Amino acid sequence: MRALGRPLHAGEASGVALKLDEPLSFWGGFDPETGQIIDTSHPQVGATLTGRIVVMPGSRGSSGTPGTFAESLRRGTGPAGLIVFKPDINIMAGATVAERLYGCSCPVVLLQSEDLGAVVDNTRVRIETDGTVVQVDIL
Repeated sequence: MRALGRPLHAGEASGVALKLDEPLSFWGGFDPETGQIIDTSHPQVGATLTGRIVVMPGSRGSSGTPGTFAESLRRGTGPAGLIVFKPDINIMAGATVAERLYGCSCPVVLLQSEDLGAVVDNTRVRIETDGTVVQVDIL
């Protein structure tokens, strides 16, 4: 399946999908040292985001998200890419900081919620963007 979307932070990535049922708080709900979800109330507690294409509604919580997210990318424990269905300024800021300060790229793309339904756990996903249009291939 191929879906078109909008880049929130440009880049290219591929990896195995991890679909989150609920928004994730990167500040306090995610460990940037291990890449794991540590929020005990999150349905995917214990899941590791490292190297995955994470599909999620968005983030939850504070302005601490950009720093924690950027730190995980710097450490190599963050996701390869993020797919969301509503714009999220905190995630976009974290991806921008990581790229500018650390040279780490993590595309963040916006898809329509109906296209997100086609992405299931453990499918291979490729994200490509030219900066204005995103192509997401579910392999």
